[in-house]
Amino acid sequence: MLSQQRIVFVGPGVMGEAIVVGLLARAGVPPDRIRMAGPRPERLEELAARHHVATTTDNRAAVADADIVVISVKPQSLGPVLAQLHGAIPAGAMVLSIVAGARLSDISGHLEHPAIARAMPNTPAQIGEGITVWTVTAGVSEVQKALAREVLASLGKEVFAEDEEYLDMATALSGTGPAYVFLFMEAMVDAGVHLGFPRRIAEELVVQTVRGSVAFYEHSPSHLARLRNQVTSPAGTTAAALYYLDKAGFRPAISRAIWAAYERSVQLGRGKKRAPVGND
Repeated sequence: MLSQQRIVFVGPGVMGEAIVVGLLARAGVPPDRIRMAGPRPERLEELAARHHVATTTDNRAAVADADIVVISVKPQSLGPVLAQLHGAIPAGAMVLSIVAGARLSDISGHLEHPAIARAMPNTPAQIGEGITVWTVTAGVSEVQKALAREVLASLGKEVFAEDEEYLDMATALSGTGPAYVFLFMEAMVDAGVHLGFPRRIAEELVVQTVRGSVAFYEHSPSHLARLRNQVTSPAGTTAAALYYLDKAGFRPAISRAIWAAYERSVQLGRGKKRAPVGND
């Protein structure tokens, strides 16, 4: 069903391209059913050459015959884009937004269009290993909802939420989550270099440790805390390391960071362009 839809992307950035790749490689959508619109001709030429999709710099013309319109612009660009698209979305089309913080009611109101889906994918979607939380307005039909699920499943796993509030939570936890993991891995690699490992070896050790830990968890019925306890011998090296992390406030720091990201997502939804300065 999805392969027969005319799918238009307004915003040809990294995540927009990631969805295009997923549709082409994993959802069976042919290139001639996809169109990408954006302000930079050089970027559009690059995408057309790489994926053989149609491109245009005219957002309104791009969506004229669309079945699905994916809005994948940056939050600061959303207002002007919605103004451009006002009245241009076909009556039977569904709009799918992946713009952080942008609420369904705001998108629907600015477009004067009832069928809106909102999703929060994350960067592993670029290789089909993402996780996306999503929801829809009451104006989205069951057929359109199934199509949205197909689009998002091409990026990895998808989780539907009845309550839109979960989208801001997902932004903070899974949407921003890869950055926390990369920072943690970077810190481990730097520690390994400090110990005396060549950086290449330290990176290999850390990457495989993280990969193996996730795989071990997925194949184990145990709670995360139990798995941690299994490798923590009394008075051993792991116990010493975990004691220091607790003293340094590792858990509260992670919790506060995720809460800060959640608050920022809510602020973006309220139209606040800047985060408070010096806020605890």
